[in-house]
Amino acid sequence: MAWALKLPLADEVIESGLVQDFDASLSGIGQELGAGAYSMSDVLALPIFKQEESNLPPDSENKILPFQYVLCAATSPAVKLHDETLTYLNQGQSYEIRMLDNRKMGELPEITGKMVKSILRVVFHDRRLQYTEHQQLEGWRWNRPGDRILDLDIPMSVGIVDPRANPTQLNTVEFLWDPSKRTSVFIQVHCISTEFTMRKHGGEKGVPFRIQIDTFKENEAGEYTEHLHSASCQIKVFKPKGADRKQKTDREKMEKRAPQEKEKYQPSYETTILTECSPWPEATYVNNSPSPGFSTTTHNSFPVIEGNGSPNHQPEPVAPIADNLLPTATPQEAQQWLHRNRFSPFCRLFTNFSGADLLKLTREDVIQICGPADGIRLFNALKGRVVRPRLTIYVCQESQQAREQQKHENGDGSSSAYFVYHAIYLEELTAVELTEKIAQLFNISPRQISQIFKQGPTGIHVLVSDEMIQNFQDEVCFVLDTMKAETNDGYHIILK
Repeated sequence: MAWALKLPLADEVIESGLVQDFDASLSGIGQELGAGAYSMSDVLALPIFKQEESNLPPDSENKILPFQYVLCAATSPAVKLHDETLTYLNQGQSYEIRMLDNRKMGELPEITGKMVKSILRVVFHDRRLQYTEHQQLEGWRWNRPGDRILDLDIPMSVGIVDPRANPTQLNTVEFLWDPSKRTSVFIQVHCISTEFTMRKHGGEKGVPFRIQIDTFKENEAGEYTEHLHSASCQIKVFKPKGADRKQKTDREKMEKRAPQEKEKYQPSYETTILTECSPWPEATYVNNSPSPGFSTTTHNSFPVIEGNGSPNHQPEPVAPIADNLLPTATPQEAQQWLHRNRFSPFCRLFTNFSGADLLKLTREDVIQICGPADGIRLFNALKGRVVRPRLTIYVCQESQQAREQQKHENGDGSSSAYFVYHAIYLEELTAVELTEKIAQLFNISPRQISQIFKQGPTGIHVLVSDEMIQNFQDEVCFVLDTMKAETNDGYHIILK
């Protein structure tokens, strides 16, 4: 009986010991997984979790891509391991992107010896801004009329053919290039990251952008629509020299960190390698159809930039044609009128406007749409306004006046004899300008007019100077008399 009572006691002792051991083991695990040792972000950043998030195949790291694009700008040292690199750029500064042929022997033989087309664009990194990209870019266009978000520095670029910048796509440029030849394209980004953040109290954090390059090959119809490769990188754009200061600040912060903390961050690299990505969704618009402001010549005759210099040949710019927009103009004719009169950046805003629609806009409407400078210029062009001259004078030849007077005295003419005067409009108010206008009136060379005099009191001849012309009354009338010059074959003009 006593032996039977000892068994439960022994079981209780054993069970109690197991519970204590299990509690101790749990407490140990809690201490090891405490916040001081691990963080959930570090766990999620492990390669196994990163691989699950990626849409690329598991062996993508070992995959050799057909092309490689290298942005010649240093990456930030304040980027954690396993995060995407971040590169700081200065607004308006030219940065080189090297276009490298990375194909293996025999890969993509159909493009050997042929051109490929690359479309380079600056887009938003944040998904929230990607959804409202059109509205964001239109707002930027209104605040910066006539400017572009992305430009090519053509004189610095090497090996690119037929560079194009569509005036309706401010953040996109495109060009052709031969993968077998050295190719470097220099870009300039003119927007800054803080232009797309909400204004609060200063010191706003700028939004990141992406530089993306999509490359295409020709199809059987000669159109560049077959996708070959896409890659992108993350950037932030600062005001001039701001990127250099930000890079220095990040480097100094990293130097102050403990060695254990530094191991969580990736080092700064001198260049930025664009990583493979999906094609840009809107890349399906690419074709060979001519765009507004683009050349329609075949690419075989385009100028090739072989070195750090200008193209071998560039056509002379065509002078804009100043003409009046008619109310009967169709939307297509209105677009052509805008192009001719140097309003190409606003063509997209007035895509469906006819001539009558544009002419109905008030001065305030145009300024609100295009900004003060271009708005006033467009309004004046629409209304066909002529700038009023600073001085208008009327002149009549004395010989014609004398003939009319003689006919009147002889009774050959009517009693209401009249004299024909010609208007001369002056802008510069100088004697040289007056000489040129009088010579133009008489269809002679200005060199044939030696001096211009004004008849003064008692019939004296006073030499006409710039100061005298500036003191002429507006719409004053003169009778012109001519007198043979003594020293040459020219004439003196006398204003009576």
